[in-house]
Amino acid sequence: MRTRSRGMVDITEKPVMKRTATAIGVVRLKRSTAEAIGSGNVKKGDVLSTARVAAILAVKETPRTVPMCHPIPVTSVVVEFDLRPETVEATVAVTSVGKTGVEMEALTGVSVALLNIWDMVKSLEKDETGNYPTTAIEAIRVVEKRKEAI
Repeated sequence: MRTRSRGMVDITEKPVMKRTATAIGVVRLKRSTAEAIGSGNVKKGDVLSTARVAAILAVKETPRTVPMCHPIPVTSVVVEFDLRPETVEATVAVTSVGKTGVEMEALTGVSVALLNIWDMVKSLEKDETGNYPTTAIEAIRVVEKRKEAI
């Protein structure tokens, strides 16, 4: 069977609109790790501030890692965290004015935020063999996508 690569979708004729997408995801941690994040006792520094900056950078760089994603003018990125006893939930909302949606940017931002949280606390999460038996990134998904004429 022969396959044909089509490349990026042509959005030339699509109208310019305000587009927003919100994605969420969770990193599962030990209770003691979540407490260390909350009290600011992580060796690598302020976990959630670092994850916030990483998410914003990831949103802006999405077309570099998702090849068929169009470069878009990102007009807003809002990153929020909900620190719970054994998890951190990350929410990333992205807004753009353009011809294509922003859900891939929101998903990328959430993914990178959660990866950065894991990276910053991995020394607290490892077991005696150096593995992560309870740590998991879960439930990354788009929870809202909107577009409106401008």
